[in-house]
Amino acid sequence: MKKIKNVIKKMSLTQQLSFMVVSIFVFLVVFFFGFLTLNIDSFVESQIFNITRDSQDTVIQNYLLGRTGTSLFGSSASNIVHVIYEDDGLPLISTNVPLEYSFPGITKIIEDKLEVVTPDMRLNMRFEKNSLISMKGINQSTTIVSIMPIEYHNQFRSALINSFVYMIVLVIGIVFVLLLFWVATIIHSLGLIQEFIEKSKNNQEAELKLDRGDEIGQLANVLVEMQDELHYQQKQKEEMLQNISHDLKTPVATIKSYSEAIKDGIYPYETLEKSVDVIIEHADRLEKKVFNLLMLNRMDYMTHEKISSNTEVDLEPIVQQVIVSTKQIRPDIEINFETKGSMFFGEEEPWRVVVENLLDNALRYSKTRVDIHLDDHQFSIYNDGERVPKKKLKSFFKAYEMGDKGQFGLGLAIVSRVVTNYNYKVSATNKKYGIEFKIERKEA
Repeated sequence: MKKIKNVIKKMSLTQQLSFMVVSIFVFLVVFFFGFLTLNIDSFVESQIFNITRDSQDTVIQNYLLGRTGTSLFGSSASNIVHVIYEDDGLPLISTNVPLEYSFPGITKIIEDKLEVVTPDMRLNMRFEKNSLISMKGINQSTTIVSIMPIEYHNQFRSALINSFVYMIVLVIGIVFVLLLFWVATIIHSLGLIQEFIEKSKNNQEAELKLDRGDEIGQLANVLVEMQDELHYQQKQKEEMLQNISHDLKTPVATIKSYSEAIKDGIYPYETLEKSVDVIIEHADRLEKKVFNLLMLNRMDYMTHEKISSNTEVDLEPIVQQVIVSTKQIRPDIEINFETKGSMFFGEEEPWRVVVENLLDNALRYSKTRVDIHLDDHQFSIYNDGERVPKKKLKSFFKAYEMGDKGQFGLGLAIVSRVVTNYNYKVSATNKKYGIEFKIERKEA
């Protein structure tokens, strides 16, 4: 069975379709000859007895109306022989050929059964292998016997089998054509998707339009959306790299020029102490940028590695330390901190970066206050700054996506990577006055 599955997997769609149609055809043939043929004889015999009964009832009606001669048997089926037996007369027969000549030995069988047939019963039986007999009592003294030659039985059986075979072939033919057309549309659509992917892989201009509402159409739409997203990400990345190059170049150039000036005994910023402070400030700025890039790269690496989620860290002291060190950015902003629990899975340093980035972001956009709420495996930070369009909320955590007051477009991306790696989720929600970022455990 496994070998058959492997063979089918290697087939093209057209080959799979042909294999499926042939399999169905073989199944139907086996079913027909293995099951139906066992029951078709009884079915055909039952149908013939029904035909005989109808013809027999017509003759009985004519007899009761007093008709004789051709009027008595004229409307009956030509291949059915009717014989009417009366107690006080010779049998009336629908053919000129003697009964014993056509069906040798049948007279004795009929005479033996005449005594048991009553007007309320109909007796059906097979005579040897050459005829079917149906006997019905007309009244107490009269009985009709109808005989159907076995040739008609065989003709009916052959016609039924041929009709069934023709029907199977016709249905399978129609189904095959429809499936072939259906597979052709699928192959064409998959060919367009493959061409689109190849062009996208080679950075060529690619367009994909499939007028389909099924799963293939949905796949095509997802691929187009993915390509648009990749192009957008690439553009954002290029812009980010340009910005980073510029931002790295500026502090490096400042540090170099100030250092050379001090070496030559010149103080660019009034005094030696102030000039050194400028160098330290730019060095700190440079260090932060490099740290963010390294942290993002580290989180990307951790995404593809197995991370232990058994280690727990207490976030309360981390948040308090970050508040103290970050408050100087906006000393005019009121920071409220409330805690009910503080345990999170993960390592201390990545969570410190998360809290720093979220608080730094909140302080940058806040008008008057920042509210921080901490509980076990739940952390939220609210600022009363401007609300953000819903479309923008979804792109907050993408790498290289910068806000109006953003720096590198990496802070919230790092937040997203860290919480995801530790099996948490982060979201941004507009409130009535401001915006809230929330971290919580993913549902199992």
